[in-house]
Amino acid sequence: MITEIFLKGFIVTFSLIVAIGAQNAYILKLGLLKQYVLISVLLCIFFDFILISAGVYGLGFFIQGNQLLINIIAIIGIVFLCFYSFLSFKSAFKNASLQIDGKNKTNPLKQVIIMLLVFTFLNPHTYLDTVLLIGGIGANIQSDFKIYFLLGAVCASTVWFILLGFGARLLIPLFKKPITWKILDISIGIIMLLISYSLVDLIKY
Repeated sequence: MITEIFLKGFIVTFSLIVAIGAQNAYILKLGLLKQYVLISVLLCIFFDFILISAGVYGLGFFIQGNQLLINIIAIIGIVFLCFYSFLSFKSAFKNASLQIDGKNKTNPLKQVIIMLLVFTFLNPHTYLDTVLLIGGIGANIQSDFKIYFLLGAVCASTVWFILLGFGARLLIPLFKKPITWKILDISIGIIMLLISYSLVDLIKY
């Protein structure tokens, strides 16, 4: 029973967070540039723990039963994702490109942390994934076993962000070409639009 619930938490969480979103895209770029990867990965894991915990222990169940709140989150999410999609397309088509040559300017740690906070807590899609979907599933599990679902979810988050942050450097030879950055930014922009479109289905009157 415990193993089954742990695996459920792991599988549900991993299947949702592997999609390239604003937060994942930023971690990928930090990994490629080898900038504050460890602290960024640890912060993302900690943020997921907070949000999923909130969902599993009641908030997810509350949000599921509040259609007006879901509508508000979905609408804000659509606006946020469309704006980030615009920024990705803008980045793809401007002349400047990120260079991986060991001489690129490193962003201050404060700026990196602020960006992670923005992509996590000001991105409504994050709440839909962690609090509503993952948390909502965990909230329906018997109280004594919720901790095992949460542990499975956090393990999935840990595995994913470590793979994303530290595995990104394996792609460095590919991303030394400016065209690859453009393709990545365009792909992220398209994915953001697709995710925002999927949120429309959550809006009900």
